[in-house]
Amino acid sequence: MTPSKSAVTDQMMKIYETLVNEIDVGVHAINSSGKTIIYNEKMMEIESLSKEEVFDKDFLDIFTFEEGQRSTLLEALFQKKEFNNVRQTYFTKNGKAITTINHTFPIYDQTEVIGAIEIAKDVTKIENLIKNNLKVKGDTRFTFESLIGESHAIKEVIDIAKRATRTPSSILIIGETGTGKELFAQSIHNGSEHSSGPFISQNCAAMPDTLIESLLFGTKKGAFTGATDQIGLFEQAEGGTLLLDEINSLSPMLQAKLLRAIQEKSIRRIGDTVNRKVNVRIIATINEDPVEAIANDRLRKDLYYRLSVVSLFIPPMRDRKDDIPLLVRSFIEKYNHIFQMDVAGVSEEVLQIFNQYDWPGNVREIEHVIEASMNVLVGETMIDVTHLPHHFKNKSTFSSQGSSIIGVYNTKSEANPETEGPIGAINEINPSAPVDNLKEFLLKAESYYIKKALEKHKYHKTNAAAELGLSRQTLQYRIKRLNIDA
Repeated sequence: MTPSKSAVTDQMMKIYETLVNEIDVGVHAINSSGKTIIYNEKMMEIESLSKEEVFDKDFLDIFTFEEGQRSTLLEALFQKKEFNNVRQTYFTKNGKAITTINHTFPIYDQTEVIGAIEIAKDVTKIENLIKNNLKVKGDTRFTFESLIGESHAIKEVIDIAKRATRTPSSILIIGETGTGKELFAQSIHNGSEHSSGPFISQNCAAMPDTLIESLLFGTKKGAFTGATDQIGLFEQAEGGTLLLDEINSLSPMLQAKLLRAIQEKSIRRIGDTVNRKVNVRIIATINEDPVEAIANDRLRKDLYYRLSVVSLFIPPMRDRKDDIPLLVRSFIEKYNHIFQMDVAGVSEEVLQIFNQYDWPGNVREIEHVIEASMNVLVGETMIDVTHLPHHFKNKSTFSSQGSSIIGVYNTKSEANPETEGPIGAINEINPSAPVDNLKEFLLKAESYYIKKALEKHKYHKTNAAAELGLSRQTLQYRIKRLNIDA
């Protein structure tokens, strides 16, 4: 039996819809009135809009363009123009910036234009990555905009650092390892009149004194066997900034030479008899209390006074925990770009662990934990406890958090051994139970615990999540991960 014309039309429409939604480019078409008639799934993904928000709506009610820029789609419709491989940046009604490479052309019915269609390739992530990498001044890529934090402790330091950009005075940055001392140094350099000059950084603990001296001041040919005329870091940094990291690792003798160079604004190469004037701003860092360093003869008192014309005390993470969510979000965005992932954030349980942890490695440790966690994600969009690095979980207070699930295999009430106690009752593990490795035990315990909570609340997930101390979203994720029938 030959299919009817309407049946053939229905089949063709089904084929068309499947094709449009399966291709890996955005497709957006408008009719002669400028209203959307085709909007495929890839375009929805690119623009983070639903079909209902766009379909049969006026194009300019949904999208806006920067002053002086026009929509290629509207230009194709009204000016009968075709555009090929045109880069375009625009904004959705939700304020999201989108950058695409478009092939756009009018649709004709014989000689009449009845609409226009745009085939778009999303390059938003690539554009953002390029912009981040181009935020470079001189030899540095960090500015004050790179410093993340809204806590009073960090905002106060940032304010002092910004003021220090107005003068060429020496600066001593004091802070534990990983607090971001070099970020502050680069930000000060880029915000100062020295920004057009070089930024030279040297870790003073990385080399022995015999090498660091020649590296700093340079050498004259014949000064020692094999010596050549070589300029040092002071001369290389002429007109810019010289960052001396871990200044307290230098010997007292070398600290004295450094003090002389800073005071007289001149240096003498090793083996030379000529003093050379230098115009260099000195920024030094130290990862311990300067008073303690002076008391233990690791820092000369006179050098400390010379360097600390401006002193910046970078607070450790344990004193600025309000900034943890901001830092976590920033590092997730960073590694989303690098790894081409779409991780949305961390679970509430992970954030709670982060807030209870002291972060001895400071900001650097937060970044390493986020990077490590994202490396083990496979198809997931939320970092959960199971994704955290093993060594981090051991250091954190998670072990104390986990006490609520210890012994969930034996949750019978002491008052009535035939009835089950409340969800979360803490009892000893049944000694006759078979021994699993820790990971298997925790997964089984977690599964058992969630099942009991769901049963108690008749599978009302919102109520079960509330009793478990989880968000509904986190509970849904755990149910899926543990393959729990719910």
